[in-house]
Amino acid sequence: MVALVATLGVLAGCGSDSSTGSSSTTRAPAAQASGTITVFAAASLKEAFTEAAAAFERANPEADVTLNFGASSALARQIGEGAPADVFASADTANMQKVVDAGGIVGSPTTFATNSLEIIVAPGNPKGITGLADLGRSGVVYVTCGPEVPIGTYAAQVFDNAGVAAPTPSSFEADVKAVVTKVTSGEADAGIVYGSDVKAAGTRAEGVAIAADVNVVATYPLGVTTEAANPEGAAAWAAFVTGSEGQAILATYGFGPA
Repeated sequence: MVALVATLGVLAGCGSDSSTGSSSTTRAPAAQASGTITVFAAASLKEAFTEAAAAFERANPEADVTLNFGASSALARQIGEGAPADVFASADTANMQKVVDAGGIVGSPTTFATNSLEIIVAPGNPKGITGLADLGRSGVVYVTCGPEVPIGTYAAQVFDNAGVAAPTPSSFEADVKAVVTKVTSGEADAGIVYGSDVKAAGTRAEGVAIAADVNVVATYPLGVTTEAANPEGAAAWAAFVTGSEGQAILATYGFGPA
């Protein structure tokens, strides 16, 4: 699990004009979030949420967003064990539902993004991988995550949809970013990750498309926790992520709309 704290503070001012004798009313400035907002978020959201946190803090200079990234399954378990989180953003509905069923989310979660899957390979695709069947070839080192981690479940669904036997992985990684690291470091030849992860890897990796008729759509829900220490700040963060600026940031990093 990777913890990342984004603490940019940029002063922003707002005001209103008034004129003597005018009958128009002065509009009060919108309330701003303040205090620390602790966000537990799926590992695949690292780059997008880091930028979103910086933008949120610029708009809310009295707020500090603390980002805690990891596998959605691990984060859900930690929240259930009492870890201090104001917001939970999962890469699947199953792990979010575990927190909901335990009474850990206020109201109903909101879907804020989607994603699709790609095969990640080294630059130049040295193993010549063209599709799912190639991942089981002799000499191809394939890594994935266990079924409790969203990407592990999604990958299994893709193989099933394609009628291809899932290859035996050389290792089960903790989260999707660990799969990326194994490939970009040369320790593995390929893995199945989110399209946003391939985009975030930049020149360190390439993506091999998975046919749309067998691919899956990963759904990302977000919710404010019932034990939130800063529920007002949590609600403001949720509104930002689901609003136009947050959605534009997510799109930049390869996420689809909800």
